[in-house]
Amino acid sequence: MKRFLLILITFFSLQLAMAVEDDLLFKAQLSAFANYTPSNDLDLYSGIRALPQLNYELNFDNLSLLDFEASLNAYGNAGFHLADSSDFDGKIKPYRLWGRYSTEQFECRLGLQKLDFGQAMMLRPLMWFDSVDPRDPLGITDGVYGGLLRYYFLDNTNMWLWGLYGNDAKKGLEIYDTYDDSFEYGGRVQSPVLGGEMALTYHHRTVDAGLYAAGLKSNENRVGFDARWDFLFSAYVEGAWVNSSENMSTLTNQSYLTLGVDYTFGLGGGLYTVVEHMMVGMGQEAFTFDQSVNLTAMQMTYPIGMFDNVGAIVYYDWANNDVYNFINWFRQYDVMTFYLMAYWNPENTLLVMPGMDTSQNMMSGKGAQAMVVFNF
Repeated sequence: MKRFLLILITFFSLQLAMAVEDDLLFKAQLSAFANYTPSNDLDLYSGIRALPQLNYELNFDNLSLLDFEASLNAYGNAGFHLADSSDFDGKIKPYRLWGRYSTEQFECRLGLQKLDFGQAMMLRPLMWFDSVDPRDPLGITDGVYGGLLRYYFLDNTNMWLWGLYGNDAKKGLEIYDTYDDSFEYGGRVQSPVLGGEMALTYHHRTVDAGLYAAGLKSNENRVGFDARWDFLFSAYVEGAWVNSSENMSTLTNQSYLTLGVDYTFGLGGGLYTVVEHMMVGMGQEAFTFDQSVNLTAMQMTYPIGMFDNVGAIVYYDWANNDVYNFINWFRQYDVMTFYLMAYWNPENTLLVMPGMDTSQNMMSGKGAQAMVVFNF
């Protein structure tokens, strides 16, 4: 280990000596929202968020780059019911904190980073490491601690290898926490195939399944695939199989499959439309469906003039005949964007859909939200 660290320090010292240009950049995003949901116990909810970000780049005469990013997620939320109750919460935590060395065909990134991939946009079987809500204009998601290697071949094939450590809480679609102080690893290969692109992805971790059985520790392996082809419209597929080494009843094997299409209709400025259908099956045996879920999602966006856009996202849960509706209008200025959103969802949300953050359950029932965002 000492020899490895010495080699690493020597390498970066030589790189720093070759630096021909450096650049320091600071930027920040400030946002505030107000939410009203009359059916919730706390019908008024508001909050503020600051995302300050610092980037530093060192460019070298061998066309390589060494850059760093550090950012914080500082937020405070308050919920009220004017007659008798209130609730407050807030936190300041690292959002991104990584360093990267890259060349034209190679990248090595270490630290707290966002790790995502796949073709699906709303119903994502490969949402393994992030929790982006497609209804969130800011796309906020926690990162993961680890290292990522990527190599880009000349034929547009690319290979990823990663190792993660210190990410014990649930991520993405995970049902159970990762076992404390355990190491996770995986990889991905993506390549052009038949006029489109296809990819295979793998990930391994150790699961803390104590919620299912006290002291239960299980090895979990995930295999994913995705592909996309562009014709007159774009068609894509994304799927994943999750297997646990221990018997955890219907959660022993989980299967996810999403089929999707997207197309821009030539109406006015262009009506962009995405339709996806996800099938989820769970069972004690592989690819059996002791429990199953079918979801359909549609998203549409339309520009109005140069500064305004309107959009809508609709989810349909076939088993419960529930419809989740969301509409959004925003106006873009130089540094400010104003959003006005409305939603009409079931009041008792029994379904936790992939990509939906229900931690505050702010979007149950009918309601509206206004948000203003400043980017500096």
